[in-house]
Amino acid sequence: MKPVNLGEKLALFSSHWDPHVVADYNGNDVMVVKFQGEFPFHRHETTDDFFYVLEGEMVMDLEGQPSQLVRAGELFIVPKGVVHRPRAECEVKVLLIEPKGEPNSGDSGRAPASKPRI
Repeated sequence: MKPVNLGEKLALFSSHWDPHVVADYNGNDVMVVKFQGEFPFHRHETTDDFFYVLEGEMVMDLEGQPSQLVRAGELFIVPKGVVHRPRAECEVKVLLIEPKGEPNSGDSGRAPASKPRI
């Protein structure tokens, strides 16, 4: 049991769309990720998708609904089964929480990230 400094963890990598596990929480991976550009539209059939913006801002595109701007200090949860696409014009740093083993790519057809532990 010790504090996890998210800024220090984020400084360890520069890749985008490459979540890194920083902690475990009740069978979930707590991860940090950087991204810029857009991820493919996808859904997660059995789990909600949790995003907490640490730095910058992102847009969450939702099928059939208005896009939502999510700024630093705000979180956004996509309910399971909802088709969505995160995107960011400039680099954004985000905290993610998802069940261990859940592919971050959902049903997009994109290869899931490896989620290394740092």
